[in-house]
Amino acid sequence: MDRPATSDDLLVRIAAGDRSAVETCLARYGALVWSVVKSVIGDRDLAEDAVQEAFVDLWLKAARFDPSKSSEAGFVALVARRRAIDAVRRRARRTRDVGQEDPNVVAVEHEGHAGVDRDDEVELVYSVLAELRPEQQRVLRLSLLDGLSHSQISEHTGMPLGTVKTHARRGLSQAREILESRRAAPGAGGRA
Repeated sequence: MDRPATSDDLLVRIAAGDRSAVETCLARYGALVWSVVKSVIGDRDLAEDAVQEAFVDLWLKAARFDPSKSSEAGFVALVARRRAIDAVRRRARRTRDVGQEDPNVVAVEHEGHAGVDRDDEVELVYSVLAELRPEQQRVLRLSLLDGLSHSQISEHTGMPLGTVKTHARRGLSQAREILESRRAAPGAGGRA
C-alpha cells in the first residue's frame, strides 16, 4: 500500500481538526458504515446505535489511520465492524445477565455442530479454557466472554498490551491444539 497521506484523506483531515472533513466523512462513508454494521447486527435500533458509535470512534481514532497500511475505506469498515461486534457482545452479556434470550441476536450454527446442544458447546469451551495457563485463561475470558478489546484488557489487568496480545495468541493456539487432540482421541465422535 505504501502511499503518503494526501489532502483527500478525510481521516487525516479529521485528526488535524478540520471540521468540514467530518461532514464529508459522514456523506462519503455513511452507506458503507451502515451496510457493514447491518450485516453484523439484525436489529435496526441496535444497528443505528452502533453506527453512531462507529463514527464517534472514527473521530477519536482518526489519528491512528495510516494510509501506508490500509485504505481509508478499509479502515472505516474495520472500525464499523468492531463497533457492531461490540454492540452484539454487550447485548448478549445483558441478556445473559437477566437470563433471557435475545431474539435480535442471530444464532450462528457451524457445520458439524448442528446436532450439538448449546450447553455441550459451553461446557467444551470452559473445559478447554481450564487446561490453559492462568494468565491465558484470564485474557481469553475477558476477551471472548466479556467482549473486552486487548487495550481494555491491558487497562483492566495492568498487563502491558504486548503481553495481553501474546497471552491471547498463545492461548488460542493452545486451545486449538487441545480441540484437535480431543477430535483425534478415540470415542470423541468428532464432537468438538
